[in-house]
Amino acid sequence: MKIIEHIDRAQGPLFSYEIVPPPRGRTVKDLTNIVKSILPYRPSWIDVTAHGPAAFYHERQDGLTERRVYKKRPGTIGICGIIQNRFQIDTVAHLLCLGFTREETEDALIELNYLGVENVLAIRGDGINYTQKINRESSTNTYAVDLVGQVHGLKQGRYLQELSDPLPLDFCIGVAGYPEKHFEAPNMKTDIFHLKQKVEAGAQYVTTQMFFNNEDYFEFVRLCRNAGITVPIIPGLKVIKKAYQLKSVPKNFHVSIPDELVDEIEASPEHVEEIGIRWARKQTEGLIDFGAPVVHFYIMNDSSSVIEVVKTFL
Repeated sequence: MKIIEHIDRAQGPLFSYEIVPPPRGRTVKDLTNIVKSILPYRPSWIDVTAHGPAAFYHERQDGLTERRVYKKRPGTIGICGIIQNRFQIDTVAHLLCLGFTREETEDALIELNYLGVENVLAIRGDGINYTQKINRESSTNTYAVDLVGQVHGLKQGRYLQELSDPLPLDFCIGVAGYPEKHFEAPNMKTDIFHLKQKVEAGAQYVTTQMFFNNEDYFEFVRLCRNAGITVPIIPGLKVIKKAYQLKSVPKNFHVSIPDELVDEIEASPEHVEEIGIRWARKQTEGLIDFGAPVVHFYIMNDSSSVIEVVKTFL
């Protein structure tokens, strides 16, 4: 089922979750255990993140250094297939611009369609740490709006190469939104302008970056509606579990943490998990009261704190 269908048919608040593929060399077992742990807590769908290639430098036996390119976390398509078909839970496969050609993207979409996956989240992705060489016969998507356009084109049966009697690939397309604005945008007005372009290109819903102050989301929704963006805007939450996340989360995700939450954790670091759960519960309650169609939780690799939040509302 498509995300917009889940939202249209909902009789009450929905909950969705986001997980990260295991590092290279690990198996999918750890991830399936996370999925099993959240099964009792009404996962309407599960997002599976994607990760582009990265470069590292290796010293050879002859003393020379060579660059090697590899993917730290492969397996997005396979994981989506496992969750979709083994657990009968809809999945959202993340698609990236950076690190992938349009040809690779089309191949990935064909594979996802074959597996029965109907939903994708189109994002530009983090910058890669090397200059990617593109074959002359290949092309790339520079921005998320370009990626949305490619996926939307496939819904009309437009492939990169002309085919006879092409079958359309009918994906529901989501994009990312930033209640505190994208860190590269000069201001919120510009950021929302680019978001509207993605919606006009074919995006059907927005999932936000994590935030810790509901007022940021409320204002973001207001500004989007004023700009003519009418698609569902799904709030994303992260439960703080470790004190070091007060530094790592703002650094890695370009978000702010309210003074009240920071002060409480710094005053009682031994109770950080309890504090984080209580804060996320309060956020969830406020979002449901506001009328948010879904509350989306960034699980990453640990579902225990998220479960403690969600079970309060079931």
